[in-house]
Amino acid sequence: MIVDLIQLILIWFGLYLIVNLSLNIEFGYGGIPNFGKHLAVLLGAVVVGGIVNRILMLIFGINGDIVTASTMVSSVVNDLISQNPLYGIGILLLSIFLAIVLGLIIGALFILPSAKLKEDYLGVTLLAIAEVFFLSTYYTPSIIGGYYGASVPDILAFVSGEMRGFVFAGLILLIAFVIYLFTNKLLNTPYGRILRAMRENENVVIAFGRDIMKIRIKTVSIGTAIAAIAGVLFGFYSANVIGTAFTRVEWTFFPFLMVLLGGKGNNKGIILGTLIFVITKVLLETYKFEIKEFLHLPFEAVWLEYIIFGILVVLILYYRPEGILSEKPILTKPIKKIMHNQE
Repeated sequence: MIVDLIQLILIWFGLYLIVNLSLNIEFGYGGIPNFGKHLAVLLGAVVVGGIVNRILMLIFGINGDIVTASTMVSSVVNDLISQNPLYGIGILLLSIFLAIVLGLIIGALFILPSAKLKEDYLGVTLLAIAEVFFLSTYYTPSIIGGYYGASVPDILAFVSGEMRGFVFAGLILLIAFVIYLFTNKLLNTPYGRILRAMRENENVVIAFGRDIMKIRIKTVSIGTAIAAIAGVLFGFYSANVIGTAFTRVEWTFFPFLMVLLGGKGNNKGIILGTLIFVITKVLLETYKFEIKEFLHLPFEAVWLEYIIFGILVVLILYYRPEGILSEKPILTKPIKKIMHNQE
């Protein structure tokens, strides 16, 4: 039981960390309230369940609708991967590459209609666009299986069942670490400082000749590409993509909560906020019925998680809006030199 809990915590920590790092670029640094974050994660599922599956269908000459054909594809490909792990690695790398490309393109198109809007209107518009995309994929089974779902290959078919979860956790954490290094490097450049300036006062950025619309498009495009990787990994981990797994609660509301909890504009805070949230979430999901019975709660146990996290958001915004770890100033080489001389 403890081993399974640790495995779940590691996997969800890695997945949410990737999404939260991308949201930190958009919201934490750029001040862009992307309430349509679940669209980015869903793009990863579209790549795995819709694009890669169809490529494999062409390669192996399998015909039919995506729901039934994907099961046959998975069976054939899993046999190949179990004999040669390179096939699984190749499918993973191809999927991540396609997710990044699709994320960059869709991310730019996603914000294009609303890039000039103010924060409140921008957030609502992005949410509406994401919901349209979500409902379209959910009620159109021909895309990624919709409410039926589509099977995807097991890229770790060469790993025994008992070890698969931990190997997958290690793979997700490795990719999350690489993305952490990338975002740290990216945000400690002039681009990161422009994002902070845009968040604090757009007029100042405009006065210095910068195009706010272009910065927003670039930022959401990068954020969407990163979050789409999480969608790819989640799809492969689940071995199935289904519309109900990519809701705005799981992939938009929760990431915002984690970013606010840890501290926006601070990647170390993002790690801490994500870890605290994931541990709490996994424990609540595991022991919610025991908690309900022990506390004699007058409502169904399924609502306990949402009630606690809803209260947590209010408490954070009211008492600690800067998060557990507050944002630190960017120390460039000239600033460090001046500080050193003053000492």
